[in-house]
Amino acid sequence: MICRVEKKEIEEIKPTNILTQTPFWARVKHEQGYFPNGYHLTISKDILNPNATPNLKIQDDLLVLIKRVSASQCFAYVPYGPKLEPKFEQQGVFLEALSEVLRPFFPKNCVFIRYDLMWENQWAKEDNFFDSSGNWVGPPPHHTQEFRVNFNTTQWNLKKSPRDILPKNTFFLDLTKKEHELLHNMRYNTRYNIRQSERKGIRIKEYGIEKLDEWYDLYTETAIRNNMILHDKQYFSTILTNQDSDKNGVNVSLLMAEDEDEFLASMFLVLSRKRGTYLFGASSSSKRHLMASYGLQWEAIKKSKKYGCSEYDMFGCAPNLNRTHPLHGVHVYKKGFGGKIYHRMGCWDYPYMKKDYELIKALEVNN
Repeated sequence: MICRVEKKEIEEIKPTNILTQTPFWARVKHEQGYFPNGYHLTISKDILNPNATPNLKIQDDLLVLIKRVSASQCFAYVPYGPKLEPKFEQQGVFLEALSEVLRPFFPKNCVFIRYDLMWENQWAKEDNFFDSSGNWVGPPPHHTQEFRVNFNTTQWNLKKSPRDILPKNTFFLDLTKKEHELLHNMRYNTRYNIRQSERKGIRIKEYGIEKLDEWYDLYTETAIRNNMILHDKQYFSTILTNQDSDKNGVNVSLLMAEDEDEFLASMFLVLSRKRGTYLFGASSSSKRHLMASYGLQWEAIKKSKKYGCSEYDMFGCAPNLNRTHPLHGVHVYKKGFGGKIYHRMGCWDYPYMKKDYELIKALEVNN
């Protein structure tokens, strides 16, 4: 069972690899209209694993964001949390118990809590969800997922969200490997393109807020070219200006690849404890033969390794190599760096006010 939940100051949330469960992320999202809340959890380990020693306790912190959906309604959102991961058969039991124990801490008009689960997708381990080429085809329909996740719960109240928010699929690189091993694990074309960018004189430099305009020009060009959602400039300013100043916090680097004073590619590299994250990237349509984005990515990987990170998160890709997927090109590019693909569970909802929830869900489906 969940033993105790206590309020915790946002800035007191302990450091973690999970970027979206940090005080930094709370500050960023607060400026974007969310209301962050911190909690300290103390739970019995047997809710995560029935075979655990009875009465053994485990503790962790949790960041929850409150978002208004109307003048009289709001919902709670847990970005890539909780970090504690139960065995597959205990996931629903844990989420149900956590949802109920958190409920008194939320506003009375909180319609539901949404968990953006970073846990490995339950169906990513089952052979019959892979095609003949070894590509994961994705999980079963929502009603099938809900039946399994709700098994052994009391309320049978967990719902697969109509849409996911944070990336469900990503590639992770193991940065405990030597640089030559990382290069060896890459596709031949990726290694060649990295060396090509070096031979052609691409320079990688780190900048701050002073290059925000140049970043935004590249980002806008990329978003239009790839039909992506376009964030405003303030969105990125918030990320750059809310980072921490010490090693235990979150550090953000704006890396830019240039040739003869022309910026060709750029990215936000975020370092959180032992993980480097490729949060946003952009590139110019000009001089693509110089392979600036490859040199830029390799520099970010090396920088993360030098910082002391043990893993590198490519932060978003298609679930497989299906050419019709809108992220197919992104998938091929990121796969080339030799990481291991990881499939998350995505967003799951626990409604508190079921009728209101169904109305909000319907609006999400239709928008």
